[in-house]
Parts: sequence; structure tokens; C-alpha cells
Amino acid sequence: MTMKVIPISSGTRRIAAPAFAGGLLADTRGRPMRDLRISVTDRCNFRCTYCMPREVFDAGYKFLPHDAILSFEEIARLARVFVGLGVEKIRLTGGEPLVRRDLQRLISMLKDLKVEITLTTNGSLLAKQANALARAGLNRVTVSLDSLDDATFRAMNDADFPVAKVIEGIDAAAAAGLDPIKINMVVKRGVNDGGILQMAERWRGSGHIVRFIEFMDVGSTNGWRMDDVVPSAEIVRRIGERWQLEPVGANYAGEVAERWRYVDGGGEIGVISSVTQAFCASCNRMRLSTEGSLYTCLFAQSGHDLKSLLRGGASDDEIRNQIAAVWKNRSDNYSEIRTEATAKAKKVEMSYIGG
Repeated sequence: MTMKVIPISSGTRRIAAPAFAGGLLADTRGRPMRDLRISVTDRCNFRCTYCMPREVFDAGYKFLPHDAILSFEEIARLARVFVGLGVEKIRLTGGEPLVRRDLQRLISMLKDLKVEITLTTNGSLLAKQANALARAGLNRVTVSLDSLDDATFRAMNDADFPVAKVIEGIDAAAAAGLDPIKINMVVKRGVNDGGILQMAERWRGSGHIVRFIEFMDVGSTNGWRMDDVVPSAEIVRRIGERWQLEPVGANYAGEVAERWRYVDGGGEIGVISSVTQAFCASCNRMRLSTEGSLYTCLFAQSGHDLKSLLRGGASDDEIRNQIAAVWKNRSDNYSEIRTEATAKAKKVEMSYIGG
């Protein structure tokens, strides 16, 4: 991965701590920082066509060397600083986070922060690790599953991995108490949108929550086209024609999924509409990459280097003030200004900073 990384300061770490509005650190649009996504690895055992297409991430692709990525101790230290700035939820991502060895050790270090700790996974290794993750202190898990049709799913993950093994992981996570489990389906027209109703029906009444995600122009390698997007309004309409739905309010300010509930008591679904119904105005997420770069948007073109501060002897207060300065100056609104031109611009790959 060769993305532009911006030094947070030039020649000095002495940046005055930004003001907090109403006790919360706010960016230029008044958005508080609430969620932190931490990528623990840039590696994955899948080659999903919308995230890590094999023609780019092939056998010759150079992933980060081990000494370039943050240690668990470095991640835990930064997480503690972020919590001090108002972060209430930490999500571990990748790549595929469960390919990072001994991940439960990091989770046990983070649980002392007294915030919600969640994880997003492709589910391939979940059956083996669910119990250890729960014992370490993980609260919830989100599993990516783009189709229940085995041939379609194997083609989309491009690793010939079967649906049954992912469902086995979901069942193991539920048995370990990592619920409510969210199941994410990225919907691409002409590829897997024919399985929307099947996905909804499979998890109705299960206590799990399926979330349908519009195919997005993340990174620069997935060949995104607007014609491939199935708008969330269409998804809700299709499901609503089969089972009556009613809207449900957000669980918290800045929640990205729009919630819908089955009128007959069958639970709920969610839709994530970054393309057709931008939610930039309430986005409260910060992203920490595998090698310690800070990104203020999923569609960012550059990040801010924290690893140099960590390994250069900076104090927690100095790191805190640098992070606060980045957030205070944040003005991202990519999904509100998306065009064909911006979609083609070089952006950080999702596998590098998590979805």
C-alpha cells in the first residue's frame, strides 16, 4: 500500500489543545468523534471483488511487513487516548482481523477502557475463535455475507469459500454471546441482488440483523459504476412488498444504518446508503490504519501519521492534542459531493483502513 501520509506536525509537537463544544470534541461541521475503527491487518484470506480484487491483490502484492504495523501495545495506547477524547465504541477491522495472530490478547487489553468493543469479520475463522474472543471481552460481531447462494458467494469472495462455513461462524458467535449479530450484505446489481429476499427471509426472526449496503466506490481498484448500485430505497421496497416494514429510529446519533422493522414482529433490517442518501452530516468515525495512519473518511486520499509520534517518544498529551487538532480541522463530506470524477480519484483501499 502506497498512500500519501501527512505528518501531523511540522518540526514541533506543540499544538494547543482544541476547544471542546458541550464537552465533546467537534469538527468544522459540529460532528463529535464517537466511533474509532482500528485496522489490525492489511491482509485477508478472501479476495472479494468489491474490496480486494485478485487482479490487484495477487501473489505478488506487497503487504506491510510485520515491523511496520502497530503492535497491540501501541494500538491499546492510542485507543486509550481516543477514549479520552470522547470515543465510545471501538471496532476492530482489517483486512480480515481474525488472521492477526492472538487477537484476543488485544481485546483483553482494550476491555479495560470500558467502551463497546466490536469486530467485523468475513466469518471464515469465526467458528474456531468465537469463544476466545468472547472470553477476552469482545461485545459484538458483524459478519460479512454477500449471498446465501453458494456459487454466487464463492465467486464474490474469490477464495472458493462456502456459505455453510460462514453460517457455522455466525452460529458459534451467537452461542458465545456475541450478539446481536449484524450480517452485512454488499449489494451489486446483476451479481447478487437477486438474493435480497432470500437473505431477508433466512434471518427473519433469528434475532440477527441483516444490513444491506450499497456498492460503494471505496479505494481505486473495484471498478465502481453507478449502474451497479442498487439504491437502498429499492431494497426496502422489494422486501416491503413481501413483508410489511415500518421505519425505526436510530439507536444513537450518527448511526449509519437506516433501520426498518417487520410489522409482524420478525425483527429488523438495516440499509446503508452512502451513495444515494449521504450521511456525511452526522458521520462521527475516525479510522486508524494498520501502520498507524489516521484517516478522517472512508474515501480519504491521505492520512495523518501517528506511528512516528508513538515511536518517537511523544507523550500521551502530545498525541492527544495532535489527534484533536486533526478532528477539529475535519471537513470531509465525500458522499455529498460524489461525481464520476471523484469516484475515479485515487483513494485509500478499504482493506487498509476497514469498511
